[in-house]
Amino acid sequence: MKRAVVTVIGNDRPGIIAGVSKTLADNQANILDVAQTLMDKIFTMSMLIDITEIDAKFSNLQVELTKVGQKLGVSIQIQREEIFNSMSKI
Repeated sequence: MKRAVVTVIGNDRPGIIAGVSKTLADNQANILDVAQTLMDKIFTMSMLIDITEIDAKFSNLQVELTKVGQKLGVSIQIQREEIFNSMSKI
């Protein structure tokens, strides 16, 4: 299984979870786990996703999530799990 980590940070507003989830589903990514928190008016969400069945290239999903983030007024980052794990060890 190929996995990736998605992080979302920004001001809270309706539609953030729906927008991110729809983009992932449209790209054949499966959400394995999700955690979200609202700190005052700041929304944060982390997702672990299965990217094994992605039809498009990973970079295309990165671009689409960036566009969704701009539309929603949040920052969305995605990293392959092995890169995320390597970065967290530094």
